[in-house]
Amino acid sequence: MTDRKIRNMEEFASVSGISRPTVSKYFNDPESVRQSTRERIEQALERYDFRPNIYAINQNRRLTKNIGIVVPYLADPFFAEIARNIERRCIEAGFWPTLFSSHGEQEQENDILSSLRSLKPAGVLLAPLGRASDRSVIEKFCKDVPTVLFDSNIEGIGEAFVGSDNFSFVSQTVEYLTRSGEPPCFFEMSTPANPNANKRRNAYLKVMEDLGHEAHVVKVDGEGWAFEEIGRNGALRILDVHGFPTDTILCSNDRLAIGLLSACYEKGFRVGRGEGCALRVASHDDHPFSRFTCPSLTTAAHDYDSVADHAFRTLQDLIEAGGTFQNRQETLFAARLVLRASA
Repeated sequence: MTDRKIRNMEEFASVSGISRPTVSKYFNDPESVRQSTRERIEQALERYDFRPNIYAINQNRRLTKNIGIVVPYLADPFFAEIARNIERRCIEAGFWPTLFSSHGEQEQENDILSSLRSLKPAGVLLAPLGRASDRSVIEKFCKDVPTVLFDSNIEGIGEAFVGSDNFSFVSQTVEYLTRSGEPPCFFEMSTPANPNANKRRNAYLKVMEDLGHEAHVVKVDGEGWAFEEIGRNGALRILDVHGFPTDTILCSNDRLAIGLLSACYEKGFRVGRGEGCALRVASHDDHPFSRFTCPSLTTAAHDYDSVADHAFRTLQDLIEAGGTFQNRQETLFAARLVLRASA
């Protein structure tokens, strides 16, 4: 037996050289893994004198093996992609994921949380609406059900939050655009549905100030989640009247940028870096379709795999800990600049 103290199953899996999902399967049902694997796990248990949180495991069994995954708008390919990644991790670890979409509506989000209670899930991964959420409802749910928030943070609610570093997104795009051409204006909705938009606008203002450039925020009317339509209609109005304040446009998200590219095409404005191009357009998210726009869209990419993986592993740790952490955890992943033809 070694003197090293193993605190949780994450560490045990690491030192034993066995995958985290396989270790979880063993503790839920030793007969569910191969005999050779079972022997390796049992040897490691003896060596490190590790005893898992039996209360948490038994509680998990009483609550079934269900995992709830809640996103604000499943028709958005960003949420479809990250939900797909999370679902796969749940299945690989022996859980049964159930996916819900709030359809951008507070009442629907509240109803989903009410329904999840009846399923007695082992835990929930929740991407809340944010500004449109009923904070009191989500707060009460998170106290009753082990919950990890992802993508959209509501300060102080849930045991953990996993998402992307919005300052990293914007700082990379602004620095590249100012280095390679005219400084960008920022194109966004007047009333954005997702709170990440506010963080991106604030980051744009901060980076432009630090670089000594004048900031221009261009707001377009529109509410809800039809971002492409809002971007297109808003850009058409701007191009019809007076145009953009600079020839470089940085969009709050890729879906708005896709609408803007459509408007530019309709009005005969060529977008890109080459000769004869009137505008450069860049954005944030690396929407799954952004590489197929015309021209393909320069963007700052989410680390989809890391966010999905860490969110699920954090939820596993939370379940094993009995539903609470000593301190609320927040983890942010940096963006990666992807250069394409639009800027």
